[in-house]
Amino acid sequence: MAIVEAPRLTAPPASQPGGRDTGIDLLRALCVLGVVLLHAIMVGVTVTDTGPVFENASEGAWWIVPVSWTLQVMPLFFVIGGFAGYLAHRRAAKRGGTAASFVAGRVHRLLRPAALTVGVVGVLLAVLSLNGVPADIVATAGFRFGQPLWFLGVFLLCQALLPALAAAHRRAPALTLAVLVLASIVVDVARAMTGIDGIGFLNLAFVWLTLQQLGFFLADGTIGRLRRSIVAATGGAALVALMATFVSGVYSPDLVANINPPTGALLLVGTVHLSAVSLLRERIARVSRRRTPAAFSAFVNRRTMTIYLWHMPVLLTMAGLTALAAMFTGVLPSEPGSAVWWMERPLWLATALAVTALVAVLLGRFENRAAPAPTTSHRRLRSALVVAIGAVVLLLTAGTSILTAAIAVLAFVAALRLARRSDEPSRREGVADVVRVA
Repeated sequence: MAIVEAPRLTAPPASQPGGRDTGIDLLRALCVLGVVLLHAIMVGVTVTDTGPVFENASEGAWWIVPVSWTLQVMPLFFVIGGFAGYLAHRRAAKRGGTAASFVAGRVHRLLRPAALTVGVVGVLLAVLSLNGVPADIVATAGFRFGQPLWFLGVFLLCQALLPALAAAHRRAPALTLAVLVLASIVVDVARAMTGIDGIGFLNLAFVWLTLQQLGFFLADGTIGRLRRSIVAATGGAALVALMATFVSGVYSPDLVANINPPTGALLLVGTVHLSAVSLLRERIARVSRRRTPAAFSAFVNRRTMTIYLWHMPVLLTMAGLTALAAMFTGVLPSEPGSAVWWMERPLWLATALAVTALVAVLLGRFENRAAPAPTTSHRRLRSALVVAIGAVVLLLTAGTSILTAAIAVLAFVAALRLARRSDEPSRREGVADVVRVA
C-alpha cells in the first residue's frame, strides 16, 4: 500500500476561515442522518413460540426500493469524503505535513471510537451470554452490529490511499478516474459471467475509491468551471442510464442490494448526486449558514464516527427491549410492513435519533481527542493499516462475538500505537482509554 508524498500546494478558497465548506459539512451531516434512518427503518422484531426474532424488515418488501432511492446516501458520502480529504491534504501539505502524517491522523480519528465501540459491544455480548440469553440471539445481535462496519474498513482504505490518488489526480485526472471506473465495471462483468458473487467484493475498493475520486473534481474546481448545462446533462444522462440498468435487469432497483457487494449502479448514483450538489451548491451554502442547520451540522460533524458506530447498538437495544416487553406483556410487536407498523415508525425513528444523539454527546469526546505525534515510518503505518483493516474483515466474516471483539480491540490498539511516533513519551492509548471512557 503506497503512501505517496505530495508537493506543497496552495489550498483553494473556502466558505469560512480554516478552509471548511459549510455547505459540504451540512451535506455530510445529512448523509449520516440518512444512514441512521435507513438502518432504523430496516430493523424488524417479531416474537414466536421459540422466542424473539430479529430480522431485516425490508427483506422482500416492495417499499425498500423507493426508500433506498431516498436514503441510500453512501455514494454522496464518499464523494464528499473525497472533496474534504483532498482539501484537508492540501492544507496539511501547505503547513509542511507529509502524506504519512495525514494518513496517521485519519487512523487515530477512525480507530479510537471504533476500539471503544467494539470493546463495549463485546462486553455486552458477554453479559447477555452469562445471563442465559440463547446463543443464537447473541450471535444474531453480533452479526447485525458488525454489518455496518464495512464502512470503517473501506473508508480507512480510501483515506490511506487518498494522498497517492490525489497525486495521480493532479498528474492525470481523467486517466486515473477512467482506470478506477474500468476496474469497477470489469469486476461487475466478471461477477455476472462467472456467477461467483464473491468476486463482487473487489468493488469494496474500486467503487468507493472511484466515488472518492469524483470528489477531487469538485474540490479542485474542475466541475465548478463547467457550464451548468453540461453538469445538468451529465447528471441527467447518469440518471437515465441508471434507470435503464434497472429496467434491463443489469442492476437491482433496490439500492441497498447494490451495496453488498457494491456495483456500478452506485457510480451512476454518485454522478447524479455530484451533479445535483454542483448545481445547488450556492443554495446549499446559504442554507448551511442559518442557525438551525449550522447547529445540526456542527453537532454531527464533530461526532460522525461516534454516531455511525453507535447507532446500530442503539437500534439493537431498542429491538431487544421491544421483544422483552412483548414477552412480559403478551402484546406482540406489529408485523413489519403492516399499516400499524408504519404508523409506529415516526416514534421509532425519533427515539432512535434521540438516543443515538445522547450516546454521541456522552462519547463523542473520545473521537475528538488530539491525535499524538504521527509516525514518520511508512513501514509502521502500512502495518497499522493492515492490522486495522484485517480486524474489520474478521468482524465482517466471522461475526462479532466475544472472541472476535476482543481480537479486534487488540488489533485496533496495536494499529493506534503503530501510527504513533515511536519516540513519543508513552501515554497508554487504547485499552486503558477505552476502559476509562466507558
